[in-house]
Amino acid sequence: MENLMPEELNDNQPTISIIGAGAWGSALAIHLARKHQKIRLWAYEKQQVSEINTKRTNERYLPGIVFPSNITCTDDYQNVLSGTKDILIVVPSVAFHTTLKKMQPYLQANQRLLWASKGLDSEKHQLLNEVAKEAVGNREMAVLSGPSFAKEVAMGLPTAVCIASENYDFAHDLLLRFQTKNFRVEITQDIIGVELGGAIKNILAIAVGITEGLGFGANAKAAVISSGLSEMIELGITLGAKQKTFLGLSGLGDLVLTCTDNQSRNRRLGLALGQGRSLEESKKLIGTTEGYETAKNIFFLIKKYGVKAPFCEGVYHILYEKKSPKILFKDYFN
Repeated sequence: MENLMPEELNDNQPTISIIGAGAWGSALAIHLARKHQKIRLWAYEKQQVSEINTKRTNERYLPGIVFPSNITCTDDYQNVLSGTKDILIVVPSVAFHTTLKKMQPYLQANQRLLWASKGLDSEKHQLLNEVAKEAVGNREMAVLSGPSFAKEVAMGLPTAVCIASENYDFAHDLLLRFQTKNFRVEITQDIIGVELGGAIKNILAIAVGITEGLGFGANAKAAVISSGLSEMIELGITLGAKQKTFLGLSGLGDLVLTCTDNQSRNRRLGLALGQGRSLEESKKLIGTTEGYETAKNIFFLIKKYGVKAPFCEGVYHILYEKKSPKILFKDYFN
């Protein structure tokens, strides 16, 4: 096991609450703990809480990584939220609204919300910032996204992310909280663009995986990535995002990462489908993939706003209408 010790520099940041002890939530907790920040981490399962607090491991999600001693874990919302100023939510997008509702009775007026979840609400097809505003009212909010595999962050490997908030001071506070010599943070006010980029890239990773599974070659994969980026930009501009955002870390950066490396479960889902496995078999083999739910939500939006997005549509038809993976390029070439 690799024992990750806190960095020498103590940045004197106040304790942060992190909701979600999966791979990404755990990796971000470890990253901040290395900066000598005190971390209160919430996990759903009591067994996971016990493992983190006693063995200092989370073998299901980050095997081989030891948690620093300044991370404490609990399954109690009141305990994890009491007295902290900043709250980081890192749960699957399908659980985002439910999680906010469970947190709500224990939230204090001055607490600020940040999330690193990537996707949309599955019931109303809303971006997560819209869900948060409806669920917990008007408070300072931000989103963290970008090309960042959890294991590499937990190992302290070089990473760059983007944080978006309408409040510049909050975004700058988060930059100071997260940034290190190996972890670069860029800030923007374009929450819509950052959220859309982080969501749509998962659909396109499924498309690239299907393309490779079908044996279509490098030319076809390049077409999916480049045309998929255009689909992302067109829908984003329609919803009020800035084109520039999609050419940065949370758009093109995350798209390239997720489409080209097999650490991506979305890419592996597409690969399995392209190789002839059924959807049910593929999901059982790979586990949770944000792109599966996101495909349904983005399909709703592109139809609602009349946006032409053949690869996003193709993935939806394959996942939800049981169409053959071979139809992926049909609308694109027509």
